[in-house]
Amino acid sequence: MAAMKPRTGDGPMEVTKEGRGIVMRVPLEGGGRLVVELNADEATALREALQGVVG
Repeated sequence: MAAMKPRTGDGPMEVTKEGRGIVMRVPLEGGGRLVVELNADEATALREALQGVVG
């Protein structure tokens, strides 16, 4: 049986560059994290989409 790890969703959003990719870790409500790996083009598209919503 695998060991149960505590959910560590608390904490700030993190974005790091790892190798050629950009890794974004977003804490989720209820625990856990959403981890997304993006390339530079995808990160640029995400920035533009968010700017369109936030202003």
